[in-house]
Amino acid sequence: MIGFYNVLEQIKDTLGAEPFVNTITYGNIDDVDLNKQNIFPLSHIIVNNTTIQERVLTFNISVLAMDVVDISKDETTNIFRGNDDEQDILNTQLAVLTRLSSILKRGTLYDNKYQLDGDVVCEPFVDRFENKIAGWTGTFSIIVQNDMTIC
Repeated sequence: MIGFYNVLEQIKDTLGAEPFVNTITYGNIDDVDLNKQNIFPLSHIIVNNTTIQERVLTFNISVLAMDVVDISKDETTNIFRGNDDEQDILNTQLAVLTRLSSILKRGTLYDNKYQLDGDVVCEPFVDRFENKIAGWTGTFSIIVQNDMTIC
């Protein structure tokens, strides 16, 4: 059975094709490496759980799409936008998750039998980590064929 590997590889490849993603990592939330060696924007894949059914596996996955907030040294002139690029990051990283969702709903991943079950729920975050990071956590379920045999 190679379903787990395939799901991770397909999501990684899809995220890697995005212009607003430079690094893709995998693991627990504590595994998000925010060292200066990582090239941002970064997407981090977490497999939350898997439901095993007779003919399919349903993977519940979270993708964190994030970037480092750049704070300008200039005086704040726009109170709504502030003096950083936080809103720009939230915009571009939401676009990354929206594109992933579209590809799972009706693109090449859908055609290859990696199908979204329901909708992608996205939650924004800022300052979640030690660096000034902003982005979104997109959580969704993917259904794939269960290729495990009884024999």
